[in-house]
Amino acid sequence: MKKEKRLHSPMERREFLRTCGSLIAGGSLVGLGGVLGSKASAVEGEMMWQIDPERCLQCGRCETECVMRVSAVKCFHANQVCGYCDLCGGYYREGVKELNTAAENMMCPTGAIKRHFIEEPYFEYTIDEALCTGCGKCVKGCSSFGNGSLFLQIQQELCLQCNECAIAKVCVSGAIQRVPVGTAYKLKDHA
Repeated sequence: MKKEKRLHSPMERREFLRTCGSLIAGGSLVGLGGVLGSKASAVEGEMMWQIDPERCLQCGRCETECVMRVSAVKCFHANQVCGYCDLCGGYYREGVKELNTAAENMMCPTGAIKRHFIEEPYFEYTIDEALCTGCGKCVKGCSSFGNGSLFLQIQQELCLQCNECAIAKVCVSGAIQRVPVGTAYKLKDHA
């Protein structure tokens, strides 16, 4: 009989209800947080910042305006479009006297563009992303004196996916926009 009285005493019942209420409220908050968190990451995961190569003017702001210490914008090379020329407008500065790798002859200030001999007169060009600062000088040279196989694009693994991209705010051509992930790494239209 003493056991029955203890289970029905008002103090134990209050403690029991308070504990249950706390557990239910805590569980609800955790569940709600999980649902909201998954919705937020799904929305974030569906959109990303991207440069439209057709609108990009290679103004140099991608290098200087990105919030990252070294810009998340990198030069990309469309190998299927490249002519593999000996005299590449993205590799050599305009008006070079000799085709050698002296710094004064190179378009890229950091040496991020590497070339490897294939056969006369063809070379394969690659971009060393660790050295690329996103300045766009090589892209401008390739577009004005080449076929446009070099272009700037945001390297998504490096991008913080800021709510408002600092580069997009100052982009004079409006080339940087938030787009669906399905249109990632858009190439120039070489049709």
